[in-house]
Amino acid sequence: MEILNPVDLPHWDDLLISAKNCTFFHSSAWARVLSESYGYRPLYFSRLNQDRLSALIPVMEVKSFLTGRRGVSLPFTDYCEPILAESLRGQDLFREMVEYGKKKEWKFIELRGGKVAEEGAIPSLSYFSHILDLKGEEKRIFSGFRRGTKSSVKKALSSGVKAEISCSLGAVQEFFRLNGMTRRRHGLPPQPFHFFEKMWDHILSKGLGFVTLASYQGRAIAGALFFHFGKAGLYKYAASDIDYQSVRPSNLVIWEAIRWFRRNGFEHLCFGKTEPENYGLRQFKQGWGTKEKVIHYYKYDLIKDAFVRDRPRERGFHNKIFRRMPAPLLRMTGSVLYKHMG
Repeated sequence: MEILNPVDLPHWDDLLISAKNCTFFHSSAWARVLSESYGYRPLYFSRLNQDRLSALIPVMEVKSFLTGRRGVSLPFTDYCEPILAESLRGQDLFREMVEYGKKKEWKFIELRGGKVAEEGAIPSLSYFSHILDLKGEEKRIFSGFRRGTKSSVKKALSSGVKAEISCSLGAVQEFFRLNGMTRRRHGLPPQPFHFFEKMWDHILSKGLGFVTLASYQGRAIAGALFFHFGKAGLYKYAASDIDYQSVRPSNLVIWEAIRWFRRNGFEHLCFGKTEPENYGLRQFKQGWGTKEKVIHYYKYDLIKDAFVRDRPRERGFHNKIFRRMPAPLLRMTGSVLYKHMG
């Protein structure tokens, strides 16, 4: 295996698009966002066969005095299944990663997908993903939504909510404002602004994504960040002002993005990952006519030489503390912590 850095390879995405099952998360744009935002080192374990990728396990090296030195595939990424040719055994490639990690004194290897995990390995965590098929007419897609979802879109429109798609830095700044409100409501610090700024630099300004903002009486009240690569769209981040929940702006945000993806020839839209215990969010995503599947994460302890269980970092006693923090202090906390969480 070779260890490549997509940031240094101008034609990485051309190489990637020829591989089956590639996603936005394998792209050079996402590698640039993660490495420039948090200082992670890209280590993309790859095998090339006549200028084609026969294997790829994207990894970022996370160095932290709080969480240890680790190889993560990939930080802040919903899923990142390795790309493997049928003739290759994922477990053999994983063993090469293990040997590399031991030499570099990593504590763990973390995988957002299980193709290279050894047979019988216990997942560290599990999530749900939801995929919407975008093929067909707009009316067919809309008719596949649950009654409550369709009613919410109509409620937003009849209430005078307007949705607009934008790739501007100003739209990103509006989303960042809403995101701070949403993260605090969930008891979590917001991601630092430079993380979103890097998304604008390498994704939105390059035509690989957009912000959809819903406005009411001239004020932005909900928004979402969408990315895309190849024929697939991705619903990555969402935020809203809860004071306007009654006019259902978030539903209109998603519907406007679905219409854009369908008009532009995309075949499906992924709604990201959902925690199993977050029943409300899971029901919300199912309401869009999506198909649900399970994503397994794996964590390999390089000292014990074994796959180990983990616990979700999103929920715990810390949520109560973060909800009570003043907004400026919460933003500062996010700027400090996110690099270590990976």
